[in-house]
Amino acid sequence: MTTRKSHTTHTTRATRTARAKRLTGLLLTPVLGACLLAGCDSGSPTDDGPAHSSPAQEQRAHRVADAWRGSAAATAWSRGYHPMADAVRIPESGWHTKADEQAYRSRNFLLRADLPTAAPDQGKVEWATGGTLARPLWGARKAYRSFALNDMEGPRLTVTGAKLGSTTIATSRGPATVPAWLFTLKGYDTPLERVAVAPSPLPRAPVAEAPQGSADGLNTVPGLTAIAKDGRSVTVRATHGACDDGPVVRALETAGSVVLYASVAGARSGSCTADMLAQNVTVKLREPLGRRILLDALTGRPVPYGT
Repeated sequence: MTTRKSHTTHTTRATRTARAKRLTGLLLTPVLGACLLAGCDSGSPTDDGPAHSSPAQEQRAHRVADAWRGSAAATAWSRGYHPMADAVRIPESGWHTKADEQAYRSRNFLLRADLPTAAPDQGKVEWATGGTLARPLWGARKAYRSFALNDMEGPRLTVTGAKLGSTTIATSRGPATVPAWLFTLKGYDTPLERVAVAPSPLPRAPVAEAPQGSADGLNTVPGLTAIAKDGRSVTVRATHGACDDGPVVRALETAGSVVLYASVAGARSGSCTADMLAQNVTVKLREPLGRRILLDALTGRPVPYGT
């Protein structure tokens, strides 16, 4: 009898626990949906960021999100070609030696070929989900000069030829196939690829930039550096000074946008150098970024890829 009673009690507790979990899930689903519709702070700017954000900064983020919602700027963004990855892709094998890697990092190249001079004026962007867009096409020399900034002594990568081909790239509208210049490198079986079409211009923001000092120490987010494969975090460049504990970046998420608002933690008064430092900050999101536009709260403009 004792064993049977214990088993019955355990079963009853397990049943109650299961019901509680199901009820919690039912309650959370509409809350999360309302969160994205109304706009909610992700609450996880960094692993060691402060527990609370500034009300003035939150208000500014909400104002930016509200201004973009249903705006002509948002429509223009949704129809444009906006890359979300590096325009240059190194050979598939990676760099063979440390010297070659150093040469690429220092943008040190030697040109041993006549680059093509003829190319179409326009190139076509084709999205995997459907839709195309014509954009101005870069010539081979302009594409080469975008990554080959130096030709000096020391480790160099040698370009032996180039031809127009295609590659794929992540964009604000999902993956797309785009024209690319394929540069042959000495000693490599696969080329260095450089996207050949120009991005669409960023639309004019439907909200004015926040006046300096009007949003409780709000800083700009100058550029996006990476998006996680699952879309649940973004890594951006953020700035701070020499007399603080580093940058903090938070996210206000809505159904159509993710507004990033940046500040610094632990700012100290007193004498301090005027150095401006930059570092990568990863911001976790409640939902995958998807096709939502990434916005900077200070400027009210989209956060572009790169810096």
